[in-house]
Amino acid sequence: MSTHPAPLEGITVIDASTIIAGPLCCQILGDFGAEVIKIEHPSKPDGLRGHGHQKNGHPIWWKEISRNKRGIALNLGRAEGAEVLKRLAADADVLVENFRPGTLERWGLSPEALHEINPGIVIVRITGFGQTGPYSGRAGFGTLAEAMSGFAHLTGPADAPPSLPAFGLADSICGIAASSATVMALRHRDRTGEGQVVDMSILEPMLTAVGPSPSVYQQLGIIGMRNGNRSVNNAPRNTYLTADGKWIAISTSAQSIAERVMHLVGHPEVIDEPWFATGTGRVEHVDLLDAYVGDWVGARSLDEVVVAFNEAGAAIAPIYDAADIVNDPHIRETEMLTEVDDPDLGELLQHNVMWRMSKSPGSIRFTGRAHGADTDQVLRRAGYSEDQIHDLRESDAIK
Repeated sequence: MSTHPAPLEGITVIDASTIIAGPLCCQILGDFGAEVIKIEHPSKPDGLRGHGHQKNGHPIWWKEISRNKRGIALNLGRAEGAEVLKRLAADADVLVENFRPGTLERWGLSPEALHEINPGIVIVRITGFGQTGPYSGRAGFGTLAEAMSGFAHLTGPADAPPSLPAFGLADSICGIAASSATVMALRHRDRTGEGQVVDMSILEPMLTAVGPSPSVYQQLGIIGMRNGNRSVNNAPRNTYLTADGKWIAISTSAQSIAERVMHLVGHPEVIDEPWFATGTGRVEHVDLLDAYVGDWVGARSLDEVVVAFNEAGAAIAPIYDAADIVNDPHIRETEMLTEVDDPDLGELLQHNVMWRMSKSPGSIRFTGRAHGADTDQVLRRAGYSEDQIHDLRESDAIK
């Protein structure tokens, strides 16, 4: 157990965002010690409470993405609620929001107004398309970023429609990127005393994740197409079915791995072919290579295939479902998943803090809270009296 404080201990973050990208950013900051105040509308809780599975009325995803956050129900659209946010922002280090551009300004909570109160605050603005440009006013969700980034165009079988992921891929990448940008902005603040605005779109990190296709098009005029599970960069790279009906994935990004695979499946002769020397050359002969690997894998059980590949120093992984993930010995031993105590669900398995740090590790202190559970506590700490809290509740500014 490290005796060092968590890296963000002493940092206060106001999470005024909803759904996935902003809340995930704030979850990561909270995991590493930040005090996070989660703001929800008094009568319209964060829609993520209704996403995914529930047990006994308790949303399981919410328990994770809102862990380490104190919940306050505050109506920012009311003048009284906006004033509460200003008071909270006066002592905060970070504000994360994902309203449409212009919404905070309409409420009198523009970055200029907040920086007048607190020049050092970092304001992270997460939207689908950013604060400027012709699409800035559009509704923006991760699905749209997955479509416009080229991801859907490149995903799926060649003879099938474009495919979207069955989970919040673009939102998650954006949330992770936003946490990194936040820490960079805090580093700048520590050096200069200046806060700033971080303009984070969901689209841009997804564009980066998809790869250099814009550069390839600009230089060569080439537009990539769907190739199923095959790669345009190397072969063999695909999913293959074992004799006992299990799926495995193989990658040969490194030349040495490709050679080991061909030795293993009994076709070392192709290694001497001139085209085998590069990933691009192997892609041009992908049908041949897939047939060699597929036939070999299809004649053996999953366990036989995995053992043989690992003994040969080749790269392989089974295709896991949720049960496989939970029961995998490496995932459990390295604590990529961890059990946390939840007052409603008991021992709750969650993703652990996202990365390991030897000197300043993060921690899960508590799970996602009930709607408005900490409103009074947060306001008292901000200096509000019991009478003032009562008046705010009477005005429907808080719950």
